[in-house]
Amino acid sequence: MLQLKAKYAASKSELLKELDVTNPMLLPKLEKIVISVGSGEGSKDQKLLQNIADTISLVAGQRAVITKAKKSVAAFKIRQGMDVGVRVTLRGSKMYNFLEKFIAIAAPRIKDFRGFPRSGFDGAGNYNFGLSEQLIFPEVNYDDIVKIHGMNIAIATAAKSDKEALALLEKLGFPFAKKN
Repeated sequence: MLQLKAKYAASKSELLKELDVTNPMLLPKLEKIVISVGSGEGSKDQKLLQNIADTISLVAGQRAVITKAKKSVAAFKIRQGMDVGVRVTLRGSKMYNFLEKFIAIAAPRIKDFRGFPRSGFDGAGNYNFGLSEQLIFPEVNYDDIVKIHGMNIAIATAAKSDKEALALLEKLGFPFAKKN
């Protein structure tokens, strides 16, 4: 299922021309994908937080970790060290497997989907976007869900600019919204 990795290898010559790079080692590549879920209610309900961790682990194909608050915030009734979210970092073949599954299967299942915005780049070649529910992934069984939650997905690349990262993700077939 590593067709995406093969697609990247096949598109290297096109990327070299498009980005005007002479050394193939300077081409942008995917470094990691981080999937995270923040849960304000999770600090009070350990069962909910464990359910979120199980769901994200199922989606990512790798065990998710429960994150703790770094500092206390009185307005949110959170103390330092409380469980506040779930995160998983994917690298290597698991990263490519997840992205391929997301592009081919999950993204087309989003209701009224017209592509992801091109405004999600951070200026350093990384792309961030959010999903409103986890049910778009085929592994998730509706009956096993305690509460529907969204997630943030961050794609970190070795690109030096947003233009390079955009070219890389487009070559991989990432579903961006059409230009206006």
